[in-house]
Amino acid sequence: MFTNLFKAMPARAGAFASMKTPVQARFMATVRQRAAMEPATFTIRDGPMFTGKSFGARSNISGEAVFTTSLVGYPESLTDPSYRGQILVFTQPLIGNYGVPSAEKDKNGLLKYFESPNLQAAGVVVADVAEQYSHWTAVESLGEWCAREGVPAISGVDTRAIVTYLREQGSSLAKITVGEEYDANEDEAFTDPEQIHLVRQVSTKQPFHISAADPTSHVAVIDCGVKENILRSLVGRGSSVTVFPFDYPIHKVAHHFDGVFISNGPGDPTHCQDTVFHLQRLMESSQVPIFGICLGHQLLALAAGASTIKLKYGNRAHNIPALDLSTGRCHITSQNHGYAVDASTLPSDWKPYFTNLNDSSNEGSFIRFHRAMI
Repeated sequence: MFTNLFKAMPARAGAFASMKTPVQARFMATVRQRAAMEPATFTIRDGPMFTGKSFGARSNISGEAVFTTSLVGYPESLTDPSYRGQILVFTQPLIGNYGVPSAEKDKNGLLKYFESPNLQAAGVVVADVAEQYSHWTAVESLGEWCAREGVPAISGVDTRAIVTYLREQGSSLAKITVGEEYDANEDEAFTDPEQIHLVRQVSTKQPFHISAADPTSHVAVIDCGVKENILRSLVGRGSSVTVFPFDYPIHKVAHHFDGVFISNGPGDPTHCQDTVFHLQRLMESSQVPIFGICLGHQLLALAAGASTIKLKYGNRAHNIPALDLSTGRCHITSQNHGYAVDASTLPSDWKPYFTNLNDSSNEGSFIRFHRAMI
């Protein structure tokens, strides 16, 4: 069935040609709404309430409130599938000053300025939003983008107080309400995204292929919420990629590839039991190199028999120090994850690779013979 399979697959097609599955379309929404600047509230479950102004969609949502200390990159952060179901609080005081770029694609059909075709965060919280923007790539304001994507956003709140609360109490369920105050005692109105299989929502539904200009390798990517720039980085380094759904039985086709990559993604890794099962079969039956990042790292650890833990408030920033235990060197890293591998549960043939110097959590592991690395 797989003879000459990948030569026959069209670029970024919806599935294997032999499976006769329709090509998968990926696109940005085009419906526009007017951003409504009206009163809004941000309420933390069993915590404080903050009153501000709405600058996004006129809708009420709830989710897990988390914060990022990144100074720039809000278009990339808000389209990162790892933020699915979360209300993103920015510690940077002013957000939106360089607007939002277009959905332009590069020569490989990958989005140039976003990490996925749509805004993934459930809601946006900022201290101050720039209604006027200036940048050569910008085509709309942050408020216009949020309104068009149906995402509520609130400004004019004390994000310092919010982040202080989240650091002390941990990531918490919260709600953005536009136009009226919300009774925080109505706990049933708070949706907990950790109870939802978020990876199923963001993963590709069908395999697709991207060819490098002068390929030197072919990598299988397990899409648990892969960022566009990961695919761009692989292709830019000479690797053609075939992207598979998160629950695809990769062990059945891994011998066609030079390596298997498991991507980042949202939510609790223990929801991905099918992925863990297939990775177990892969590690038992194949010597193909395996690499996981973020959620992919956690799924590899689960497949090896280790456990994962939920971090108090997660690691989300562009400047997190991680210690390479093999060299003793510190690397400044970009991260976005709320779970981590419990290093004490790793099997004896697995070794911790990186450690977070802020909270001492595990940031990477590897197995002997370099079969699987982070």
